Amino acid sequence: MSAAHPKPKLLTTRNDPLHIIKTRKITHGRPVTIAGPMVRYSKLPFRQVCRHYNADIVYTPMILAREFVRNSHARMADFSTNDSDTPLIVQVGVNNVTDLLRFVEMVSPYCDGIGINCGCPIKEQVREGIGSALIYNPSLLCEMVSAVKTKYGNTVRLETKIRIHDDWDQTVNLCQELCDAGVDWITIHGRTRTTRSSIPVNLDAISYIRNKLLDRDVPVIANGDCFNMDDFQKILDYTNVDGVMAVRGLLENPALFAGYERCPWGALEYFWHYAMEFGGLPFQLLQHHLHCMLESMSLDKDMHKELMNIKTTAALIDWFDDNFILKRQGEPGFAETLDIPYKRDICKV
Repeated sequence: MSAAHPKPKLLTTRNDPLHIIKTRKITHGRPVTIAGPMVRYSKLPFRQVCRHYNADIVYTPMILAREFVRNSHARMADFSTNDSDTPLIVQVGVNNVTDLLRFVEMVSPYCDGIGINCGCPIKEQVREGIGSALIYNPSLLCEMVSAVKTKYGNTVRLETKIRIHDDWDQTVNLCQELCDAGVDWITIHGRTRTTRSSIPVNLDAISYIRNKLLDRDVPVIANGDCFNMDDFQKILDYTNVDGVMAVRGLLENPALFAGYERCPWGALEYFWHYAMEFGGLPFQLLQHHLHCMLESMSLDKDMHKELMNIKTTAALIDWFDDNFILKRQGEPGFAETLDIPYKRDICKV
């Protein structure tokens, strides 16, 4: 585990994710906004950017429990945090009670909740009984939830992020069993294990499942196809859930929860600032984050090619300084610009 020496956390009303989910409508006049887990991409610098733009709760990428509890190198590589990284949910890929309890023991002092990944459709994970395999193994999943809640009670918040079954009632039954096991909230991705992301999310299924759980005091979060605030409102109106999780939409526009239709230049300046301040991002990941955000901003296509041909972080910084007005923290107007501030007169497509 790498970090700027974070202190162990205690749950308070300020950072308790369950409290936030249940009270956001009162405190902010809207349901909760959540930045979901993205493989590789939900690292500390990006999480901090999302928080600047109204993401109430933010997730880490999925961390494999077995590797994490057994390998110190995995701990250093997979989990970086600091005292301002809150409210934070650490998502775990796990297939047995022993590894989960060890993982929770190691991680829970440095986050505000644990999320069990029950939705990853990657074949390698499914073969290991991880991710979406768990929605077809409800006894194991509920045993894991119960083990954590029995040991830690309300001192550790626990979420499950699931996909739907072809038979929606099967998902309802799973959710009811999870409620009985003590889960704090459930996130429903409105696709089955085999549904491609190009197929629209099934809001009818999420609505059906949510309505079957209205007698339970367990919040339900909807996930899938939230790319702007119109989508956010549509999902809420259609499904009656307690909040919305965005994932892919945030990669291109981490400011979507603040109502921006496309990524503002200020978000990119925040990202550069945190990437340099915290370190630890592989160059290819840094480059791809910038690529996604600039694509949302309609960067000139030739410049996109130049960007993707750069090979080092130092060269990337020079390229930005040569072509754009890239402000650093402390400079007047830092993170306030909306459109790309080109330094030279080029065609902006």
